[in-house]
Amino acid sequence: MAVNSATAGLHLSLDAIGVRQGDKVITTPYTFTATAEVIRYLGADPIFVDIDANTFNIDTTLIPDPGNIEGCIKAILPVHFAGQACEMDQILAISKKYGWRVVEDAAHALPATYKGRMVGSLGDITVYSFYVTKTIATGEGGMVVTSEENFLQKIKTMRLHGISRDVFDRYTSDKPSWYYEVVAPGYKYNMTDIAAAIGIQQLKKAWNFQKRRQWIAERYNEAFLDLPLRIPYVTRPEDTHAWHLYVIQLELESLDISRDRFIELMMEVGIGTSVHFIPLHIQPYWRDQYGFEPEDFPVAYDVYRRAVSLPIYPKMTDDEVERVIRTVRGILGG
Repeated sequence: MAVNSATAGLHLSLDAIGVRQGDKVITTPYTFTATAEVIRYLGADPIFVDIDANTFNIDTTLIPDPGNIEGCIKAILPVHFAGQACEMDQILAISKKYGWRVVEDAAHALPATYKGRMVGSLGDITVYSFYVTKTIATGEGGMVVTSEENFLQKIKTMRLHGISRDVFDRYTSDKPSWYYEVVAPGYKYNMTDIAAAIGIQQLKKAWNFQKRRQWIAERYNEAFLDLPLRIPYVTRPEDTHAWHLYVIQLELESLDISRDRFIELMMEVGIGTSVHFIPLHIQPYWRDQYGFEPEDFPVAYDVYRRAVSLPIYPKMTDDEVERVIRTVRGILGG
């Protein structure tokens, strides 16, 4: 089901599985705010769980026992950070044990696999992003996938004003062309036709885009091995990593510059970098709403202090990749 953003898709998904006022949804603070804000749209609360220091995905060993949480936990919302799948076997086992639903934030994870299975075929519902920086891009847009018919029908209805069937159905059914039924106060979350036309063509190129991103990542890995930084850790080399992001961690203890100064020096020579992510628990809204301290999620906070996202996108030329490498090595003394 195509939607106008991954944020809309996550909102629809949580609504479809029955998340309501006062419920809880387990997720990670090391993500963009959209992952957690959709929980608040429904009057529910996120239960943040710290991340694995290597993958930046949710640390499944820290997922809490529901007996220790006040309120009803309805779902786990894992984020496949940078395009590497979370440890889904553990997540699915825990969710089955407690009767929770699994809604996957796969904004980074097209195309990615987990133990040979495509992300999107694992949890109850999976949401992809087609934002301009993603593997395939429609400018704005997203996709919700599920194999459960009741979720599918609920999302189809709610993504377009709560109308019981979409415009195409109205003109091919035995009802008059003008007839429709509003069964719920829905949303205007459908993807535009123009975005969909772009997406169809982009989808044909998805594997080629991934291969180019992987080549760049492998070239970076090779070039940075001897530098005071940590290259991205790949848990399962036999699986497909989407390489939406390439995030290094600076070994600040060995450097005489800060992470922020490193970013400034890169920018001075015209190379843009970023930080993925500023953890939610230190952002003003989430901090003040739930009384978080930076140390509440120590791994996420430590990773944030060291993290720099280097350029990685399919249209990068070999010369541009080498320029990034030379600049990083020059700054860090390699």
